[in-house]
Amino acid sequence: MLPVFTARGITKVYHMGEVDVHALRGIDLELHESEFLVLLGPSGSGKSTLLNILGGLDVPTSGTVTYRGQNLTTADERALTMYRRRHVGFVFQFYNLIPSLTARENVALVTDIVDTPMAPEEALRLVNLTDRLDHFPSQLSGGEQQRVAIARAVAKRPDVLLCDEPTGALDIATGVLVLEAIAQVNRELGTTTAVITHNAAVAGMADRVVSLSDGHIVSERRNEHKVMASELSW
Repeated sequence: MLPVFTARGITKVYHMGEVDVHALRGIDLELHESEFLVLLGPSGSGKSTLLNILGGLDVPTSGTVTYRGQNLTTADERALTMYRRRHVGFVFQFYNLIPSLTARENVALVTDIVDTPMAPEEALRLVNLTDRLDHFPSQLSGGEQQRVAIARAVAKRPDVLLCDEPTGALDIATGVLVLEAIAQVNRELGTTTAVITHNAAVAGMADRVVSLSDGHIVSERRNEHKVMASELSW
């Protein structure tokens, strides 16, 4: 079976005036079916840049990225838009909910752009928010808002869920609830999941942990014994 993602020789250089900033320096990576991957590293290590390239939000300076055999590197903007719409769910550090819409309505926004969406109520059940369907963002805690954002990402039944510091704005207890929701989506739906974080504790949840530093992959390991979010030592 082909990997979901194959990245080979990925570099990314940003031109900042007369200075070149090397965000990625020859990354080789595969991501596999139903895998829970944690990309670990400090700020500036290249984690977000790599995630954005996998998600079709950015393109590498050199190298190739394929998604189930489709070359994303040579795809035009229309093809990348369709790829993002059909196959990828994104969760960011900030929730980006529409304040005037309820949790149910925020999730329903994405169900109009795909062929076989999940009912908003079912997506919110997955993240344990059945009792918050008709609450507005201002009536929800930060963790609840992030779980609405996760439900919105998974309601279109994406093949891949890409999460960029999903607990970065949350306290420990709330972050655990959010990580539990992401893990539940991975388990119940088999969604291939990548979470980037600078918090080494989160690595215990992963099938595989890839550590980045200064645009390089510096280590890679598999967890023989995964732990639940509630068991993490922060």
